[in-house]
Amino acid sequence: MLRFQNVSFTYKNENMPIMENLSLYIEDGDFVSIIGASGCGKSTIFRLINGLEKPQKGRIFVNEKPIEEQTKYAAFMPQNDLLFPWWTIEKNVCIPMKLSGVPKKEQEIWCREVLAQAGLLNYINKYPKDLSGGMKQRVSFVRTLLTGANMLLLDEPFSALDYLTRVDMQEWLLSQWEHYQKTILFITHDVEEALFLSKTIYVIQDVPFSALEEVPVPLSYPREREDLKKPEVVELKEILIEKLRKKGET
Repeated sequence: MLRFQNVSFTYKNENMPIMENLSLYIEDGDFVSIIGASGCGKSTIFRLINGLEKPQKGRIFVNEKPIEEQTKYAAFMPQNDLLFPWWTIEKNVCIPMKLSGVPKKEQEIWCREVLAQAGLLNYINKYPKDLSGGMKQRVSFVRTLLTGANMLLLDEPFSALDYLTRVDMQEWLLSQWEHYQKTILFITHDVEEALFLSKTIYVIQDVPFSALEEVPVPLSYPREREDLKKPEVVELKEILIEKLRKKGET
């Protein structure tokens, strides 16, 4: 689905590169989390995938085709919901379809279908101010889905939520991933969140980095919150936390 081939990148006015000769391969339909200390380059990976930044060296492929030859191959969901407060939930959700020229009747059909799947159909004519934080994030995810992209880039989408809402959203996100079968790349600082959601966790330990440490999560799907108490998961959590702590001290 996604392949980095010897990618190097340095921000303008910076002397040290973020990544050097990075090669990375992610399978279609995977749920992958990327963890690392602040400023290590997690969001830079997303910016490169989206084409917001261009590598100085190397190439990025989606389905073995260079990204510069494609459009609508990836959709981005940021930390904040970025809903327009003066528009109804329906109008907010329909934005990507409207920009793509989808006929209005078809927009209405798809909007209702995905809002129903998200448990939000009764809020279709409400405004963002009428929704809780978790509901707004669900609307934001629904809008991301309706871009039509098969790869979703989620950058700490639950970081601003309280703990219980975040737990609910993690469980809800897994149900949506299983339903829609998209490829998801998920940035988080929360090791437990990464363990609960992911098939594989990629750890950034050095800057610049030329590889991401690949850590398979020893859990199958579907998952329960109780799975996080399994000895092998508890042990892995401590190992990952220690990796991040050591990086934070350097």
